[in-house]
Amino acid sequence: MLAAERRDHLLGLLAREGKIVAKDVAARLGISEDSVRRDLRDLAAEGLCQRVYGGALPVSPAVAGYAARQSVAPDGKQKVARVAAGLTAAGCTLILDGGTTALAVARALPRDLDCTVITHSPTIAAALLEHPRAELFLLGGRIFKHSAVTCGTAAVEAAQNVSADLCLLGVTGVHPEAGLTTGDAEEAAMKRALAARAADTWILASSEKIGTASRFRVLPFEKITGLITDAAPHDPAVEALTALGVEVLTAD
Repeated sequence: MLAAERRDHLLGLLAREGKIVAKDVAARLGISEDSVRRDLRDLAAEGLCQRVYGGALPVSPAVAGYAARQSVAPDGKQKVARVAAGLTAAGCTLILDGGTTALAVARALPRDLDCTVITHSPTIAAALLEHPRAELFLLGGRIFKHSAVTCGTAAVEAAQNVSADLCLLGVTGVHPEAGLTTGDAEEAAMKRALAARAADTWILASSEKIGTASRFRVLPFEKITGLITDAAPHDPAVEALTALGVEVLTAD
């Protein structure tokens, strides 16, 4: 089998099965695992898969830049945002992550909601300036422009000094095997710090993120309250998550 044919085979397998196990592919094709791993390295370099130990997973489209992500699945993000906004209540303290789905949540919050919002995103804070009864706390630190959020040591230390009823957290990938992931190590650390300060943490994940993975793990599933997604309940990845005991709220 030519290299181009192997590449097409691997991409087709990834689309059908949602993962590639290098040793299984090598056995089926009668080639070495090294050849499969080289192919996967090439595909990963082109952004077509996310390499993991033993093989590869579908790569998340949410690793694109902030401006580009605003045009990715806007309807799905709005559906997720409406459900997430419904989890808030008068008098609550909310930690709201950054990113485009969190921005949709900020816009979906009732204008007269009496609440406290803690965020490390200047974009989120600006979106809530017209909410007269929302008290805003902006956590400072180095700006990570990809997601328009602060991160790094200063931001993590600031996060460790707050407490909240609810944390609404975005990720770039949700996969039954890889877990909850994002594309930057410091951003992953900041998300962990935020989640640790809330009584309940819900993951915001529009359907294009379900069944995909990024480089850095954020949290294990047992550390979250549940997941909000517009992916169909019969989606194989959603069914696998449910089987793992993850509570899934369907946004439709």
